[in-house]
Amino acid sequence: MKAIISPMKLDIAQADLDDLTDRLDRIRWPSASPIEGTQQGPSLQNLQALVTHWRTSYDWRRCEHKLNSLGQSLTTIDGIDIHFLHIRSKHENAMPLLLTHGWPGSVLEFRHIIDPLVNPTAHGGTEQDAFHLVIPSMPGFGFSGKPTEPGWHIGRIAQAWVELMSRLEYSHWGAQGGDWGALVTQTLAQMNPPGLTGIHLNFVPFQPTGQEVADATKEEQKMLADAKRYSTEYSAYMNLMSTRPQSVAFGLSDSPVGLAAWIYALFQDVSDSDRQPERIFSLDDMLDDIMLYWLPNAGPTSARLYWESMQAMRNRPEAYDKIRIPTGISMFPAEQVRLSEQWAKNRFEKLVHFAEHIRGGHFAAMEAPESLVSDIRQTFLTLR
Repeated sequence: MKAIISPMKLDIAQADLDDLTDRLDRIRWPSASPIEGTQQGPSLQNLQALVTHWRTSYDWRRCEHKLNSLGQSLTTIDGIDIHFLHIRSKHENAMPLLLTHGWPGSVLEFRHIIDPLVNPTAHGGTEQDAFHLVIPSMPGFGFSGKPTEPGWHIGRIAQAWVELMSRLEYSHWGAQGGDWGALVTQTLAQMNPPGLTGIHLNFVPFQPTGQEVADATKEEQKMLADAKRYSTEYSAYMNLMSTRPQSVAFGLSDSPVGLAAWIYALFQDVSDSDRQPERIFSLDDMLDDIMLYWLPNAGPTSARLYWESMQAMRNRPEAYDKIRIPTGISMFPAEQVRLSEQWAKNRFEKLVHFAEHIRGGHFAAMEAPESLVSDIRQTFLTLR
């Protein structure tokens, strides 16, 4: 029997929006940090400005309309509902491309690259640059279902994505991702399922070898220093969610400001914004992303992905085997964990594209959409 794929239209109950307004009207704020700047996390002033906009100017119905206009669907895979966007190009020979977000991202993380990829002739490209896009919400994220059993790690998600592309009857496709989406995409590459022709990554988690450290160039030494700084200064969220995700789950579920601060900290710390994310992200874009965690109560279940995947990776060291299918990589300067082209060649057998950019950070699709679109086009140019 053919699997069911159902169109989905969002229409959040007004009572849920009223409940959010009520909670935002009754905030008990912490005192300001005695340390100037952001060393201890988001500043009281910046969070208060974000929440004031949330309370007085933000319009969820605008965001809801945007999602509904993109073509949402639901299908059940491996016992869980998968919410996804499916945007087909008007160009007949467009290549199917699977885009996978991470944390604290969402399907809306890709909003600024959707039309340039789907409709390239309106954005400086040619018909040969066109893609059909499949953009799923990972289990426990957004409006996908919430896992009720252990085991939903990146490997299981990758298996679900293979099934999703099969259900959509795509026999020749590529995959792209950053953050956890990069790990899912790398896992797909290691699985090498029929039809997957290549991948593109804008984040590459890796451990340098002793020889690589010893032979590091000046630029590579800077990469190692940045990665160390990330580990010591910015990774508290990851360590907590990898070991005790349920500890933070109660706050993420009950407090919209607590959830917003938890997510805002990442926009602040790993973007190319000099710790001032309002410089590069609109308040509405940040709040749209936060709402895709608040409304479906996905804060707790998304946090558990860290625990699940860390458990799986500890038990499967072979997950770091060399990738043998064609790969493109984009490196952005404010990404805290970066690798050089030589280090990439040591890990990817067929590196078909490697680009280092002068602007952008961890949220490449939001920070530097033109650069990311160009790199995706270049990666798949000969893989169609």
